Amino acid sequence: MSQTSLKQKKKNEPGRRYSKESLDAEKRKDSDKTGARLSTQGSQELPLHNTDSRGYVVRNQWSRTSRSPSTGAPSVDEPRSRNTVIKAPNSSTTSRTSSASPSQHETSPPPQTSEKSSIQQTPQNRPITQLESQPPTPPETEPNSRRTSAKMYTGSDPWAHRENREPRDLQLRDYAHSCDSREGMPKTREYPRTPPTEWKPYVQRRLQYGTSVDLEPEYISDGLQQRQRQQTEEDEVDEAYWTSVSMLYEKIPSCARPRPPKPKHAITIAVSSRALFNMVDDRKIYEEEGLEKYMEYQLTNENVILTPGPAFRFVKALQHVNSRLRDLYPEEQDLFDIVLMTNNHAQVGVRLINSVNHYGLLIDRFCLTGGKSPIGYLKAYLTNLYLSADSEKVQEAIKEGIASATMYAGAKDMAYCDTQLRVAFDGDAVLFSDESEHIAKDHGLDKFFQHETLFENKPLAQGPLKSFLEDLGKLQKKFYAKDERLLCPIRTYLVTARSAASSGARVLKTLRRWGLEIDEALFLAGAPKGPILVKIRPHIFFDDQMFHIESAQKFGTITAHVPYGIAQKRN
Repeated sequence: MSQTSLKQKKKNEPGRRYSKESLDAEKRKDSDKTGARLSTQGSQELPLHNTDSRGYVVRNQWSRTSRSPSTGAPSVDEPRSRNTVIKAPNSSTTSRTSSASPSQHETSPPPQTSEKSSIQQTPQNRPITQLESQPPTPPETEPNSRRTSAKMYTGSDPWAHRENREPRDLQLRDYAHSCDSREGMPKTREYPRTPPTEWKPYVQRRLQYGTSVDLEPEYISDGLQQRQRQQTEEDEVDEAYWTSVSMLYEKIPSCARPRPPKPKHAITIAVSSRALFNMVDDRKIYEEEGLEKYMEYQLTNENVILTPGPAFRFVKALQHVNSRLRDLYPEEQDLFDIVLMTNNHAQVGVRLINSVNHYGLLIDRFCLTGGKSPIGYLKAYLTNLYLSADSEKVQEAIKEGIASATMYAGAKDMAYCDTQLRVAFDGDAVLFSDESEHIAKDHGLDKFFQHETLFENKPLAQGPLKSFLEDLGKLQKKFYAKDERLLCPIRTYLVTARSAASSGARVLKTLRRWGLEIDEALFLAGAPKGPILVKIRPHIFFDDQMFHIESAQKFGTITAHVPYGIAQKRN
């Protein structure tokens, strides 16, 4: 079959379009007859739609680059503002106006006018032709085109419909206002914005707002009412509890515990647990049964109060001096500060605390090393004097340059003064150096007397307890400043085996050169010291030789051995 017969067959089929060549030929033919063009914005012109012999509109296919079937894209030179409306002729309108006369096309409204006015200009009384009675034929879809279908707009301009839309937020706002204006609909509640207020604690807010919520009873749920009742009951219980506690504290007499002094100002006395309390039986359990049995024994008897040890009365006298100083100087910091220094395990600490509180001892600082030697902590505690029942630890502390002594209890019970601290010192190798002891041991007493007379005006070198005597003298001067010399709670004694006539002058001149005052000086010239010490009844007596310590013990004196000097090597 030839190509001409195929075109003729397609032309005779109803509902079919002409081919592209026939459409272009007829379009040029009609345009030559009418010579009419539709003018659009700018210089671009749109050709009129042609009809075939049956009255159907012959329409060009959609272009992939054009914005409408009949118009091109707006010119770039003409900016599109929000108020400018660009319209394109509708398909239905074009189909109606294409059959009109050329004069009607020339008088058609401009593109700036609305669609309604252009429709009104169409003659109302003209007869309906076959062109208007037939529905428009939709354009054929291209198989390779992105647009699979084209929506036919009727009654309104698609471009005007798209550009006249308002933003979505304005539509939602108008919708909200319309909802508020309806009858029976709840209006949107507006809450005032309050500025940030100052933070207040719970007590102030509770007093300001109360404990109950001001709501109508019918709007309060059962759970909320139950919580309010529970909160009210708890508040009443708390108030009653604190009322009873306040009444209890009002009935208890005030027993203010004096605050301990600062360590940098205090005179620190470190005392071991076996020196402060009598723990002879506990020591036997440790040596015979081991550490585990010892700890078990202490835990079992932690509520059993320990009995006083050799340093107990000395510590009580130190606290009395502190009390007298606080009476004269309420803000005084140069006080005695007692530290419990022991190598016991921490599990024993409860029994020690119970015993300390039982006797009313003001000991706030503890050092429990758990089997380790506590000597390393003495300097950290700024210790001025260390008293222990272990002679090995005392010798270790002496080598570290810390004044130390081994405590021994008296063989007899002796009454001690509770209102005055009494401390007795030996001279050589205690307050002074062992210089004279070397001469006496190596060359005899005659050479010793000659040496002391020759160097009478040369002060002796200081011994290990010289610093502690200085601390006592500093506190004594505080009482002297308040005219309390005769009532001073501190009294010092020098009990020496020296002879006053031959060697006593150098001792007194040395003390004077040091700026220290000794209350009583007792020169015994080699006589036993026990009977003299019974008369003095000191809380502690320091000596470097054990035969003097044993002599004093027989008479009930509490002694402290200072392991220093040549006498220790000879023994």
